[in-house]
Amino acid sequence: MLAFQIHTSPITRNTLYKAGSIYSPRITRTLATTKTAKVTLTHTPPPVGFDQHNLQPNLPKAKGTGLLYVLPKVEADATFISEPAFPHPGFDSQEMKAIKFEHRPAVTISDYCALGFMRGLRHTFDFCTGYKEPRDKAHQIAIANSAGRMTVDKWLARFVVLESIAGIPGAVAGFLRHLHSLRRFRRDKAWVETLLDEAYNEKMHLLTFLKIAKPSLFTKCLLYVGQGIFCNAFFFTYLINPKICHRFVGYLEEEAVSTYSRCISDLELGLCPELAKTEVPQIAKDYWKLSDDATFYDLIQYVRADEAKHREVNHTFANLKFYGQDRNPFALTVKGTDKPQPTHSLKNHKATGWERGDLIL
Repeated sequence: MLAFQIHTSPITRNTLYKAGSIYSPRITRTLATTKTAKVTLTHTPPPVGFDQHNLQPNLPKAKGTGLLYVLPKVEADATFISEPAFPHPGFDSQEMKAIKFEHRPAVTISDYCALGFMRGLRHTFDFCTGYKEPRDKAHQIAIANSAGRMTVDKWLARFVVLESIAGIPGAVAGFLRHLHSLRRFRRDKAWVETLLDEAYNEKMHLLTFLKIAKPSLFTKCLLYVGQGIFCNAFFFTYLINPKICHRFVGYLEEEAVSTYSRCISDLELGLCPELAKTEVPQIAKDYWKLSDDATFYDLIQYVRADEAKHREVNHTFANLKFYGQDRNPFALTVKGTDKPQPTHSLKNHKATGWERGDLIL
């Protein structure tokens, strides 16, 4: 039988001192008789921007925005790199340079509703990212010489927020159409693939910009709220009226083309030389098959072309019949006809979308 002596009196400083004086000689003798191995310590300096006291990334904050941090250059871990689920089709350089802002006029009531909501969202987005839309080239240069100029930090903050929202519609619409196809026991006629491809493409835009800059805590909170509201609103609206949703995305992509066209113009005019010197991340080179000497200007050309393609696709989808009546015209190459048809690339590109009567469905 084991018996233990337990003291119920409170522990005081004197009690701890007595206990230490009794056991510390025993511990010292034990350690003195223990064989030790020779260990050579080498000092490894902490990574750049790492605060070892706060154990948090101490990254320089974006000036004037509070939206993101500029990331230091680090070597990427290529151990677990997978091939893209939706490989990029590749674009012709001349076709990419021909991309410009083009607007589809609203015709129906649903078009006006989609356009009105888009414009309200655009004004809010411009305010949050400190963006000013120039009236002409002279005004654009004047903005670049003012205190409200578009800096590298403002551009990257705008790109990150834009791509975080732009990746939602394709995923939500593809998910809902997939469920509809399952419960109706019939083919979706390739709409799901194009919608998920769009969502994946927007995600690659975001991942590319996140290799250059990291959102601040404020931006993350903003995106959590914005994504929750927008995703649920788009989800329930798509259940009721898919047409207005695709028209809205078409208008959204029009504004994306406008943003990237303005960025390209700033780079061409030399209004933001720091942005032109930004190195293209390896993830972008792999996805768009860019050369090793590709510039940030080349990257933005591809991103703008992607947004232009999404603009064309969604404006076209808004003109079609939904839920199995019409096939996806971008998923199949029609042979044996001289009539121009949509393609997966920029060939036969129509910025404002294809009318249903012009398609072979």
